[in-house]
Amino acid sequence: MPTDSMTVPLSPGRLAEEVAHLTTAYPTLAHRTLGKSILGREIPLLLLGRGKRKLLYVATHHAGEWLTSRLLLRFIQELCCAASKGERPYGLDLSFLLAHRMLCFVPMLNPDGVAIVMGEGRDPLADRRARMSDGKTLWQANARGVDLNHNYEVGFREYKKLEAALGITGGAPTRYSGEAPESEPETAALAAFTRAVMPRFVLSLHTQGEEIYYAGGGVELPGARATAMRLSELSGYCVATPEGPAAYGGFCDFTTAALRIPSFTLECGRGENPLPTSDAPELYRRLRRLFFESIAM
Repeated sequence: MPTDSMTVPLSPGRLAEEVAHLTTAYPTLAHRTLGKSILGREIPLLLLGRGKRKLLYVATHHAGEWLTSRLLLRFIQELCCAASKGERPYGLDLSFLLAHRMLCFVPMLNPDGVAIVMGEGRDPLADRRARMSDGKTLWQANARGVDLNHNYEVGFREYKKLEAALGITGGAPTRYSGEAPESEPETAALAAFTRAVMPRFVLSLHTQGEEIYYAGGGVELPGARATAMRLSELSGYCVATPEGPAAYGGFCDFTTAALRIPSFTLECGRGENPLPTSDAPELYRRLRRLFFESIAM
């Protein structure tokens, strides 16, 4: 992967090329398919390590936050490179860690949404979606106008009340939660995978705010705050509590409250979404140690 790729927009097509490059360069990195999007795009799943302790990393629930995919992909590349060379970044024994852990990466959960934002590929739902858009709001949803990070079971009913108060009655660029929890193939695939493997740690990447959330669905698991504080020390981000619509129906609400998995939402960077690609190198520099040390958690 070229060293300057951090500032290159990461469309679903580009992601497929870079995943193929990585798995060719590093045979220990396995490429699987989590599922398919509404428009039939693959949702890649990358696996590294051979241990029983599973850790799950997810990027780009929201279309306009695709920069998180770029950050996660760079971490995967650096991790594979360091492991292949026997290096010990931040003193970590990667050989030992990868023998006892399996790292599960979903680098882009919402490929259709990213393709919409970037104008990549054929778009059979374009006319239908044009009726949902006001032409001003950043598209964050999937191709059907469902906000994937409000499409999980925990807090879904409560969020529906907020949704009505916001005047959202159907598909929209953002904040519409869908007809039912896991109604979308993207969220259904991720939830099913998570239930099947029951990871011991979940990190979900979003932008922006430089904050870390950990008490999903109003549930604080034992030790979760201490882990969040450690992530805060490593990144300089603040530990915070989501408010308003952000507090309901999210992936980490589901994994924390329903599955009792320590889960953390990382709101990367500052500014207005979509963050510029020029921010990516500095964002990654600040988060690099957090990413590496997270595999020891």
